[in-house]
Amino acid sequence: MIPHILYEDNHVIVAVKPQNMPSQADASRDMDFLTLLKQYIKEKYEKPGAVYLGLVHRLDRPAGGVMAFARTSKAAARLSAQIKGRSFQKGYYAVAAGKLPRAGTLVDELLKDGRTNISHVVPQGTQGAKHAELSYRVLSEREGYSLADISLKTGRPHQIRVQFSHAGAPLVGDAKYGGAENPLLCLWSYRLSFLHPTKKERMTFTCLPPDRFPWNLFELPTL
Repeated sequence: MIPHILYEDNHVIVAVKPQNMPSQADASRDMDFLTLLKQYIKEKYEKPGAVYLGLVHRLDRPAGGVMAFARTSKAAARLSAQIKGRSFQKGYYAVAAGKLPRAGTLVDELLKDGRTNISHVVPQGTQGAKHAELSYRVLSEREGYSLADISLKTGRPHQIRVQFSHAGAPLVGDAKYGGAENPLLCLWSYRLSFLHPTKKERMTFTCLPPDRFPWNLFELPTL
């Protein structure tokens, strides 16, 4: 498989992760995106030995869209610092089943069950729970589905999926959190924006979700 590369230089590489591919190696032993990109770099630049590529953020396996990776340890440290400082910005589109208020903020406490790999909304003060917050806008509604533009304030496991499900609007294709049946999860990272780790210039990368149901019910904004 040839990865869809949006940008690359000596410090960073930005690419589109296919849906149902792990961000990094897991117990399934399926091809993962980090390994695929390392192979791409090794072959393209004829690099001997191991290739360094820093994973600074993740996408859930069933989700797809734009991801950035660091090609040096210095770039990895600087991008990670931006994530902590919230200047590394991510935008997501999701299709949810049901109606939502036109805009809002979801604030919950999430606890992940390591045995089942499922996160739950729990009462404040629950041991091990982590604060989760996101904001969203409903861009369009069609045939009982809502297209939402989502901005994360925190980055918790399965955060968008569990928070939308808890709000009564599970994502289409998300069997794990009660979503309507669909071959693919309707969650897509359409936008990444960050300061280049050495040039210090803000860079923004976008990619629309696949042209298939239920995404094609909506007229997606031009990126």
